Amino acid sequence: MVTKNKKQVAQLPNVDDVDKIIHESARLIIVANLYLVESADFLFIMQQSGLTFGNLSSHMKKLEEAGYIELQKEFVNRRPRTLLKLTLQGKKAFENYRQKMKLILDLQGRFHKKMNPSGLSQFGKLGMKWPNF
Repeated sequence: MVTKNKKQVAQLPNVDDVDKIIHESARLIIVANLYLVESADFLFIMQQSGLTFGNLSSHMKKLEEAGYIELQKEFVNRRPRTLLKLTLQGKKAFENYRQKMKLILDLQGRFHKKMNPSGLSQFGKLGMKWPNF
């Protein structure tokens, strides 16, 4: 809280300390999918994320450089296959990211309720309401 004119004013949470590697939407989709499984095939992640081959490869490289995923390349019936797996560091980073985002969203929801206890937005006459977080 910040004191301003002897009144307590709630501060919106700061997202600067959220993991920027995971926060990027394409990488968030990749990491979220890998969090749910032991490992996943490159093509499966490509289909789930809607990313192109090149985009997925680029994001995988950033995640691998950060130590969040590891790649296993193998041949199945003489065809190359790439498996992606979230590392222990990647799992911890994703769990930490989820906790921070939940805190930010919870605080933001409380901030909106404090700033607007009636539940009506500044456009209240239109009947719009703040979302419930």
